[in-house]
Amino acid sequence: MNFNIKTSQLFKNVIFVLFLILIGITSLYSQKEPQYTQYMYNIGSFNPAYVGTVESPEISVAYRAQWIDIEGAPRTIRLGLNMPMKNEKNGLGFNIVNDQIGPLTQTFVDLAYSFQVSVTDETKLSFGIDAGGSFLNLDFSKGTFENPGEPILDRETVSKFYPTVGAGLFMYGDQWYLGASAPNFLTDGIYNEDVATIVEDKIQFNFIGGYVFNLSDGLKFKPAFLINSLKGAPVNINVSTNFLVKDVFTAGVSYRVDNAFSGLAGFQIARGMFIGYSYDYNTNLLGEFNSGSHELIFKFFLGKGKNTSKSGRGKKQNVKGKPKQIDTPRFF
Repeated sequence: MNFNIKTSQLFKNVIFVLFLILIGITSLYSQKEPQYTQYMYNIGSFNPAYVGTVESPEISVAYRAQWIDIEGAPRTIRLGLNMPMKNEKNGLGFNIVNDQIGPLTQTFVDLAYSFQVSVTDETKLSFGIDAGGSFLNLDFSKGTFENPGEPILDRETVSKFYPTVGAGLFMYGDQWYLGASAPNFLTDGIYNEDVATIVEDKIQFNFIGGYVFNLSDGLKFKPAFLINSLKGAPVNINVSTNFLVKDVFTAGVSYRVDNAFSGLAGFQIARGMFIGYSYDYNTNLLGEFNSGSHELIFKFFLGKGKNTSKSGRGKKQNVKGKPKQIDTPRFF
């Protein structure tokens, strides 16, 4: 009886590890963007048109631990900078993203530039482009089944560098925003024959949007969505709702269709610092193998804030006796 239970469990572990590797290979080799539950705070990582639309320079540090309790599950670290230029029409951005799953590690580095024009007195349209590269490392010696040190596959380590070029559009007003982007157009003839036999690279498109409803002076309702489209793969649809209280505390829920439910919370813990946290609970079969996913983000705002915010929170009034606050993340 015990033998059958152990054999059944071992079989499940082996099948799942192979499934995990397949997901990793598909995701990383196809240049699929790292997944964020708090995508509304990470727009600059997948849409270069966003980088110059902020009120003041901002630095983002994010960490995502996916599928807790599963060895080799995805781990993502991001460092990002969004910075408007003095003329308020141009902006620069910088991203370093390290994405790891099982034997695969990929580090993206890119520099972004954006230019925006006024469509109307209350609407602006930003154009963005980014260029950089991906450092990819595939090392099957990192994966084991039951015996430590036993490789999953007897194969040499693969280390490659691939250039990336992407672009995006971002249109916004005082209480809404819409964006579209593609992280990399260089999809044909990048990989050698050995890698190309695993999966053909394709362009991924991202569509994001949101609106801010001012329910009262101290309460705002902020629904948002993110859609990822990659040819040959199911469309990834994320929808979220957040409530912002007194421009300090935010809480909400998110749903990734046929994938996960999430809870989100955030605090403006200082004038120039925000911290956000989210927890995902898988609703698909993968939920049987893990205890959820955790995501943490820190945002730092540099420079002086302005009397009127263009961050999609609605116009704010100065309160007598209170210091002006640094502009918080757009649609926060």
